[in-house]
Amino acid sequence: MALNPNPTADLSKITCIEDLRQVAQKRVPRMFYDYADSGSWTESTYRANEADFQSIKLRQRVAVNMEGRSTRSTMLGQDVTMPVAIAPTGLTGMQHADGEIYGARAAKAFGIPFTLSTMSICSLEDIAEHTDRHPFMFQLYVMRDRDFVQRLIERAKAANCSALQITLDLQILGQRHKDIKNGLSAPPKLTLKNMLNIASKPRWALGMVGTQRRSFGNIVGHVKGVDNMSSLSAWTAQQFDPTLSWADVEWIKKQWGGKIVLKGIQDAEDARLAVNSGADALIVSNHGGRQLDGAPSSISALPAIADAVGNTIEVWMDGGVRSGQDVLKARALGARGVLLGRAWLYALGAYGQPGVTKALEIIRNELDLTMAFCGKTDINTVDKGILLPA
Repeated sequence: MALNPNPTADLSKITCIEDLRQVAQKRVPRMFYDYADSGSWTESTYRANEADFQSIKLRQRVAVNMEGRSTRSTMLGQDVTMPVAIAPTGLTGMQHADGEIYGARAAKAFGIPFTLSTMSICSLEDIAEHTDRHPFMFQLYVMRDRDFVQRLIERAKAANCSALQITLDLQILGQRHKDIKNGLSAPPKLTLKNMLNIASKPRWALGMVGTQRRSFGNIVGHVKGVDNMSSLSAWTAQQFDPTLSWADVEWIKKQWGGKIVLKGIQDAEDARLAVNSGADALIVSNHGGRQLDGAPSSISALPAIADAVGNTIEVWMDGGVRSGQDVLKARALGARGVLLGRAWLYALGAYGQPGVTKALEIIRNELDLTMAFCGKTDINTVDKGILLPA
């Protein structure tokens, strides 16, 4: 199978995130594409995350001066070209070789925040080295091994991370049928089924041959006795901590000493507890529909949470965001910022760093134009008034 000598030549034909998803599905091995593009159990919450955005209708205005528009805003005091950040996503370096590095570089060039996952393929040190120590956020899973957690926090400080995102909704792992059926692992096990599938993705395979980053860079080599896939699997299987509590959040905040973001809030009472914990921001999130199937979509949970906390804490959200219109709707319903998960993974799997840049351009263009159609020229003035009554 001949490779296109210029794999990004057809980017000019990409007009929406769905286009990027379709290309990624063709180019990324099945187990890793399915890992990104699936939810737990029946996937009802995963589907609702996206579908519920479509039920929100915009109020079009006319004969309004639309010149001088700006999507610039701030997130945790950082100036951003639009109120969007790249979400932490596990196994990103399996969507595309060195994927987290390319995502961080694209975000830096575009002027939005990047977040690295604990379960990334590229390490904290990799991101710092390849972005000239440009600040980025780090997402922390709280493991039973608190010494490891403390070392991770120190490494995040050394890497010049600007904020720590603590994920609260993965004390136990939701069952994801596709991952079980695909035998998900990083690197993939060399079964006949996997080898045949990888052989049909030559661009992906060549990228993996050209990198040494094929396992969990924040863990392998940093935990005693974890130096291969077998020992890593055994360690991670017992490390997610079901006893995680608000007291642990307080402990982490003291260890970190910087800005804290709490990810996985779905309930107004938990949002108030997040405020009481001293966090700087919270993220309305159901983990992309990958944990509790049957939980409400993030966008439907957002208004009550935003109302409950008011201006006492920055409210962000993720889940189902596939367009600039979705960003605008989230902003209208109380989100200071929005995080992109699957949207940027599709782009990365399809075209690498140029694909991520293209996705961000699509989101910003859609955000800019929709804002204008709704009679607004400044993203910071957007409120519920741009929406039609439900």
